[in-house]
Amino acid sequence: MNRRDLLAQGVALTPMAAALLAACGDEPSWPEGMAPIKWDRDTCARCSMAISDRRFAAQVRGGPRQSTFKFDDIGCAVTWCSEKIKQHPWMSDEATRFWVADASGKGEKWLDARRAHYVNGPRSPMGYDFAAHAAPQAGSVDFQTMSRKVLETWPAHCEPPRPEAAASAP
Repeated sequence: MNRRDLLAQGVALTPMAAALLAACGDEPSWPEGMAPIKWDRDTCARCSMAISDRRFAAQVRGGPRQSTFKFDDIGCAVTWCSEKIKQHPWMSDEATRFWVADASGKGEKWLDARRAHYVNGPRSPMGYDFAAHAAPQAGSVDFQTMSRKVLETWPAHCEPPRPEAAASAP
C-alpha cells in the first residue's frame, strides 16, 4: 500500500472513529436549559473554587437574561442565593431553574434541586456536607430543611463573620 492510499483510508475512517470516540465519552447529557460545566475549569460563583467533584455541583439559571451561576457545593449555591436575592430577585421565581448533581453518580445525572432529597454526611468540597439523591434515603431531608441547616452554619465556609459576631468576640 502506498502513502496516498494509506492517507485516503485514514481520512475515510476519521468520521467513524470520531463517532465511536464520542459515544465512549463520559460527558453527561445536560438537562434542557442547563449550561455545561467545564470540570476543573469553571469556578464556583460564591467561593471561586474550581468545580471538580462531580457529586456535589449545582447550577442556578434564570431571570430575564437567563443568567447562569455554577457552584462546587450545594451549600455554596444556597448561601449565595440568600446573599444575592436583592440583586437577583428572579431567584425566588418558580421559573428559575436550580439543578444539583445526583451524588450517586459522577456528574452525569442532574436533579431539580428543590425536589431532591439531601443526606448529611459525605464530605463535600466546601464542607457543607449535603449530598443530593433522587429518592428519599435514610435520614434525608428536603430542600427547605437542607437550606435552613446550611444557612445556620453561616459564617462558616469562607464567609466573613457577621458584624454582631465580630463585636462579641474577645
